[in-house]
Amino acid sequence: MRQTVEHPLSPIYDEHSRILILGTMPSPMSRQRAFYYAHPQNRFWQILCALLGRPPVGDNNARRSLCLSHGIALWDVLQSCTIEGASDASIRDAVPNNIAQILAIADIQAIFTTGQTAGRFYHRLCEHSTGKPAIVLPSPSAANAAMRLDTLIERYQILLPYLGEVPTCI
Repeated sequence: MRQTVEHPLSPIYDEHSRILILGTMPSPMSRQRAFYYAHPQNRFWQILCALLGRPPVGDNNARRSLCLSHGIALWDVLQSCTIEGASDASIRDAVPNNIAQILAIADIQAIFTTGQTAGRFYHRLCEHSTGKPAIVLPSPSAANAAMRLDTLIERYQILLPYLGEVPTCI
């Protein structure tokens, strides 16, 4: 069933953030749990912890701290849309978030999207106001099950030079 969804989560960033990672819109599970990439089958946090050489983080405060301590900002491309469940392919009536508000405070060196749909919406709705292109990463969603975790980790290593991190895994 399609529903209109307003983005319920505040962006995670501070003046030290160097990269911005954007999803499309929080899934129903992420909205329920009030945090980004909160579905237990989403591999985002596994990827990030592996890249940063950190043990798994499970609660929202630890995830927020992990991001901020490594210069990572998180948000989503869309402020609202009509969507069916968590299906990015079903999105209609997309309204963008004001990504420029983060760029006004943080020294963002690169913008990344987690998936093709987020990349397309960013390019179409946001890039003109930010003046920065986005690098599209593969989706960490369980819907992208064809891509193995080790392959995702390898593809996400593109984040590390922007963070001043040395790759710790493959």
